[in-house]
Amino acid sequence: MSTTDSSLLRPKLLGRATVNAVVAISVLYTLLPVLWLVLASTKTRDALFSSDLLSLSDFSFVQNLQDLFAMDGGLYGRWYVNSLLYAVVGAAVGALVSVACGYAFDKYRFRHKEKLFGLVLAAVMVPQTVLALPLYLMASEAGLVNTFWAVFIPVLFNPFGVYLGRIFARGYVPDEVLEAARVDGAGELTTYARVALRMLGPGLITVFLFQLTAIWNNFFLPMVMLSDQDLYPVSLGLYQWNSAASVSPEYYPVVIMGSLLAVLPLILAFVLLQRFWRSGLTAGAVK
Repeated sequence: MSTTDSSLLRPKLLGRATVNAVVAISVLYTLLPVLWLVLASTKTRDALFSSDLLSLSDFSFVQNLQDLFAMDGGLYGRWYVNSLLYAVVGAAVGALVSVACGYAFDKYRFRHKEKLFGLVLAAVMVPQTVLALPLYLMASEAGLVNTFWAVFIPVLFNPFGVYLGRIFARGYVPDEVLEAARVDGAGELTTYARVALRMLGPGLITVFLFQLTAIWNNFFLPMVMLSDQDLYPVSLGLYQWNSAASVSPEYYPVVIMGSLLAVLPLILAFVLLQRFWRSGLTAGAVK
């Protein structure tokens, strides 16, 4: 190998090693908290405060799991079902609404379309915490405070999902296909439901996963809207138990076990829908 070739190869190898090191550090940064959570969920209350977390002694995973679902009359199971309803059903309906709105913005012409879409983009930059108080006042006027609907209805509308819906509609649904369907006599709703929506499948899954993650991790809105513990999602319920743990240490193991179970639906959703999500992101980014 010549001197010139070796001098060119050395920066490439150095750059590759640097990239690999950054990736490895990022993976460790991401996985170490999860590893700690898995190990901590197997420990008794006393073992949690010891320094030997990696020890196989004091194994109490099954007991912690039983205590979790028995604590406070089985409230955690109720919270888990609430979170599934808020997140899964809300994300499914919200994804359908977002993709339909994005499709309308891309395929139809109407007055002030770009100005209205500009408002959608502006709404993307508004933090959700800023909207909590106006939403609470509106829910109070409608008599929905401290009900399931006070949390469920606001999560159905996501400006970022509308933006993604328009991007995917532009990339996945050719105008020629829609024109062919109209020539065949299909109405606008039939064209959307039977033609466009099927082509928007990967985009729909992508928006669904974004919505699912945001709703499942939603904390501030339920805290503002709800006072009935039976309506709490997992995030708010675990926060309440964690606050009580300083006075009642028996809550520490169940909070850790509850936190471990709380991440499972998101992991399962990403594993099962990863193929659609990755293809949706790639196509949306390229097109």
